[in-house]
Amino acid sequence: MIEPFRFEAPQAALDDLHERLDRARWPERETVDDWSQGVPLDAMKALVEHWRHRYDWRACEAKINALPNFTSEIDGLPIHFIHVRSAHQDALPIILTHGWPGSILEFLDVIDPLTNPEKHGGSAQDAFHVVIPSLPGYGFSGKPADTGWGVERIANAWAILMQRLGYGRYVAQGGDWGSAVTRMMAAQRPEGLEAIHLNMVIVFPNAGEDNSDAEAQEAIAVANAHKRWGLGYSTQQSTRPQTLAYALADSPIGQAAWIYEKLQAWTDNDGRAEDALPAEAILDLITLYWLTNTGGSSARLYWESFSTAFGDSPIELPVACSIFPAEMRRPPRRWAERVFSNIIHWNRLEKGGHFAAFEQPSLFVSELRNAFRKIR
Repeated sequence: MIEPFRFEAPQAALDDLHERLDRARWPERETVDDWSQGVPLDAMKALVEHWRHRYDWRACEAKINALPNFTSEIDGLPIHFIHVRSAHQDALPIILTHGWPGSILEFLDVIDPLTNPEKHGGSAQDAFHVVIPSLPGYGFSGKPADTGWGVERIANAWAILMQRLGYGRYVAQGGDWGSAVTRMMAAQRPEGLEAIHLNMVIVFPNAGEDNSDAEAQEAIAVANAHKRWGLGYSTQQSTRPQTLAYALADSPIGQAAWIYEKLQAWTDNDGRAEDALPAEAILDLITLYWLTNTGGSSARLYWESFSTAFGDSPIELPVACSIFPAEMRRPPRRWAERVFSNIIHWNRLEKGGHFAAFEQPSLFVSELRNAFRKIR
């Protein structure tokens, strides 16, 4: 039921990528001097030049394959996951869930600090056994051929996976879609789930309440700006993902721009995505989407669940929240307390954005250690 997994991209696929990049037909330059119309032409050309002439996918592939990778069929779909056990047998099992346009790659730099804490400023009591699945339709997991793979079904699949791995007691963590899946797990309360941690916290103010304080005003302004300028991608993916899929499957530059824009918009940077993430890491993520042809299949999760993913169902399990300063939603704690009745950790960080583990692995690890010490 659990099979070892290894990925090796056919050389023909890499050659095809290079040929497509060489044949690129570029649009005209934007009519502004910033990113307000999308990825600027000069920035896109620079990224593609790096991709074509200096980037090495095989280095990323080697990092992935150096870890214990597996697949297991759950509810009729092959689910890929990384599973790294700590040398400490009493370590706390944790399942980490990525979002869009993320992947398992976001978590590669936190695996060793979580499983071997003494090497990274922690103690043996901080150790975790780490499970990192690829969402259905993402990365190396199977692509659903029928409707129904929304967050509820994914949350149930993750509970089955943890049970299948023999973990009778565990915690869950997520951001972006991972936040929605993790919250749904807490709402479903599968046997063994003890607590959750979120690094994207979507909760809402009550109508008519006094939100004149600075923290609430900032939260409202940030949310309104995202609604005004940041939801075009999600409207497309939640309504017509198949139409989008043709462009993303056929054009590597189109796929790259679709992701690169969000890495610039959602990371804690000084104007460039490369301020927050190395160019190699950016291209690792983009190339993973390209080689697995998951632009369309990953978008369908929005069609399945976007309108219902972040409801206000009460959560009684212990909840830990880390609010990063460049996150697209930064609510005050009192909004969250109406949904989460047992908040065990709440912290506002000084740096970092939407891709917390990817951008700030040390801070991310510290947050998980501090949060889950309370339930060990």
